[in-house]
Amino acid sequence: MSQYANDKEAADALKKAYGELKNEIGKVIIGQEDTVHLVLTSIFCQAHSLLMGVPGLAKTLLVQTISKVLDLDFNRIQFTPDLMPSDILGSETMDANHKFQFVKGPIFSNIILADEINRTPPKTQAALLEAMQEKQVTVAGHNHQLAKPFFVLATQNPIEQEGTYPLPEAQLDRFMFNIVLDYPSYEDEVEIIKRTTSNIKAELKPILNAEQIIRFQQLVREVPIADNVIEYAVGLVQRTRPNNGSTAQATKDFLEWGAGPRAAQFLVLGAKCNALFKGKYSPDIEDVQAVAKPILRHRIVRNFKAEAEGIDVDNIIQKLY
Repeated sequence: MSQYANDKEAADALKKAYGELKNEIGKVIIGQEDTVHLVLTSIFCQAHSLLMGVPGLAKTLLVQTISKVLDLDFNRIQFTPDLMPSDILGSETMDANHKFQFVKGPIFSNIILADEINRTPPKTQAALLEAMQEKQVTVAGHNHQLAKPFFVLATQNPIEQEGTYPLPEAQLDRFMFNIVLDYPSYEDEVEIIKRTTSNIKAELKPILNAEQIIRFQQLVREVPIADNVIEYAVGLVQRTRPNNGSTAQATKDFLEWGAGPRAAQFLVLGAKCNALFKGKYSPDIEDVQAVAKPILRHRIVRNFKAEAEGIDVDNIIQKLY
């Protein structure tokens, strides 16, 4: 079934592949190391990510580049107020013989960029999120399986809120990470301008294929983890809940609502993958902390006091460690 003799050999192969993926992606994407790390983590955890950033920060280019080095199919869906569920999932049409046949929508790909997901109404948002959760779509009473592996990177623009339909917390919870993409540094921006205003084109080579990715996804779940690390992850999530007995002072002061059990699941999976990327065979508490902010920042709700005082969500999470 596997080309590797044992799980340790497979773990070493994943670490090596991760290094090669970063180097190959770096031929096109300047900087953004944390973003690349988190996107790759979510892929190997069989999860999805939400990317927050202003326009022009190469979100589409990032996803296209990752799809090429992973040798996966890629589709970009631009979400607009008039987008219908059938525009994403596909629909039944009648052929020349007056028989219905299913025409697949753009969701039938390995990697989906759902651009500006908050610009489309809740009904269309729900169609995408159901596909993310079930890995299948239902049209006219028939189930259609999605490609494997399947990964959605949804983007939201944090500065243009007019004409948007923000995702409710229950739907945000389906995303493993909320990745905040910041402006590049001065040095990185100089290099970006040099590369994008010349005729030089980077030649990308595929590092992995779909079969290898699926095997590595299985490997992440097989990684052993100590009970104290699991207990730390659960305790961290519980400390975000204002009415819980183990609530931290920062939670009482600044949070209206805390994270649910899915957060702890993602903390454990993310810690396992983070450990493998570093060449470790089992995660520790530092691996949990390494993924805590992007996992928790869209699962906790600040209260009025925190908003009035300008208390940042990441700072609150830091206090819970």
